[in-house]
Amino acid sequence: VIFGILSAPEGSTVGYTTQYVGAVEKMYDKIPEIGGYNGVGGFPTVADGTVIARLKPWAERERSQMDIAKELMPKFQGLAGVNAFPANPGSFGVNARVKPLEFVIMAQVPYPQLQSYVESMMAEARKNPGLINIDTDLRMNTPEVRVSVNRDKVMDVGAQVETVGRTLETMLGGRLVTRFKRDGEQYDVIVQIPPNERDTPQRISEIYVRGKQGEMVQLSNLVTIKEGVSPRNLVHFQRMRAATVSANLAPGYSLGEAIDYMNAAAKKTLPATVSTDLAPGVSREFRDSSSDIYFVFLLALGFIYLVLAAQFESFIDPFIIMLSVPLSMTGALLALQWSGGTLNIYSQIGLITLVGLITKHGILIVEFANQQRDQGQGIVDAVVTAATLRLRPILMTTGAMVLGAIPLALARGAGAESRTQIGWVIVGGLTLGTMLTLFVVPAMYTLMASRQRGARAAEFKQAEQALTPA
Repeated sequence: VIFGILSAPEGSTVGYTTQYVGAVEKMYDKIPEIGGYNGVGGFPTVADGTVIARLKPWAERERSQMDIAKELMPKFQGLAGVNAFPANPGSFGVNARVKPLEFVIMAQVPYPQLQSYVESMMAEARKNPGLINIDTDLRMNTPEVRVSVNRDKVMDVGAQVETVGRTLETMLGGRLVTRFKRDGEQYDVIVQIPPNERDTPQRISEIYVRGKQGEMVQLSNLVTIKEGVSPRNLVHFQRMRAATVSANLAPGYSLGEAIDYMNAAAKKTLPATVSTDLAPGVSREFRDSSSDIYFVFLLALGFIYLVLAAQFESFIDPFIIMLSVPLSMTGALLALQWSGGTLNIYSQIGLITLVGLITKHGILIVEFANQQRDQGQGIVDAVVTAATLRLRPILMTTGAMVLGAIPLALARGAGAESRTQIGWVIVGGLTLGTMLTLFVVPAMYTLMASRQRGARAAEFKQAEQALTPA
C-alpha cells in the first residue's frame, strides 16, 4: 500500500480537506498498478486527510512501491492549498504519518522565540535536496475567535452568562436534545443552525438569547468578538519547551545522512543554550540500533577471539586468523557501494555473519601449519605446505557459500530490499576476503607465529629418538 498524507492549513473545515482527498483519488485512478483506494477526510484532525492506495500483487506489476511513490511525489506537491506527500508504510508497525526524520529543538524560552529557532532550522533544512516535506509541530497560526461577554449588559437585560455560553455551544457546535423512534429505527435530534449561518465570526453577533421579559436580545449587544491566532499545541520534551522539525527523505538519501546534516545545521544556526534530540520513533530507533549493532559487532569479534584462543592455546594464532576480518569488510563495503546499498540494519547483520564465515579460512591454514611445525618443519615450510594443501578446501567452501548467497543478492519481489543487502555483503566480503586471506594470513603467520612451537617440537623429537631402542 501507499499512504497519501494530506495536511490542510490550520482552521480548515472537513469539507475543505475532503475536496483534496477527492483530488488525490483522481491521481490514483491514473496509476495502472493501483488496484483500489480508500480516502478519509478530517482524520486524525479536522485539517488532516489520508488516502490509502492498495497496489496490485507483485506478479501483476513491474514497478516497485518506491517507484510508484516517486512518480506520485511531484503530483502531490502540485496540489495548491494543502501540504501533501505519498508515504510508504514504515517497517515494524511504524505509523505511516510519522516521518522518518524527527528532530527535536528544546529551550527554556517563550514559544515565539522558540518558533524563530525552528524557522532557522527549517530554512537550513530546505537547503538540503535530500530532505522533502519539511514541517514542524509548532504552529502559532491556528485561527481562533475570542468572545468577551459584557456582564453588566447581560445583567441589564436579565439574561445569564451561562445562558449565553449554552446558546453559543448549541447553535454553533450542536446539541443532542432528544431521540425519537420511527419504523423501528431510533434517530437523534440535534439542534444546530445551518452551516451557511455559522461560516464567519460575524454570524455569532446575529444569534439571540432570551431576556428577563421573554424578549429576544441579539448577542451583538452583549458580546465583543475578536479574531486572532494561537498555538495549535504547546509541546514539552524532557521537561523543556520543545518543537519537532520533521521531514521525509528523498530517494537514495539515507536516514543517517539526514541526522548528521541536522546535527551540523543545529550547531551552525542555534545558540549554545538550545538543546537538540531525536523524537521517539524511526530516527531515535535508528540511532540507538546503530550504536547497539556496533557493540554486537565488537562482542562477536571478542567471542570468536576467545574461542579460538582456547582452541589453539595461544593468543597470537587467533589474532593472525582474525586479520582476515578487515579484509572481508573491505570487500563487503565495496559490494554495497557497487550495488547501491547502504549500511543499514540488514547489511550490518550480514557483516556480523561474515565474521564467522571468513575466519574459517585462517583456521584451516593456521591449524595445518601448526601441525606441520609439530612434526619438525620450519615456519616458512610449514605455512607454504598449509597454504598449498588447504587451497582447494578453502576455494570449494568459499565457492559454495558465494553461490548460495547469490540468490539473495539478486532477489526480486516483495521484501527483496532486505535480502539483497545481506546477499551482497556475503558475496563481496567472501570473494575479496578469500583472495586477500590466501596471501595475508600466511605472510603474517611467518612474521608473528611463535618460534617456541618449533623448538618444543625439535626437543620432543630428540627425546623420542633417544628413547627409541637401537
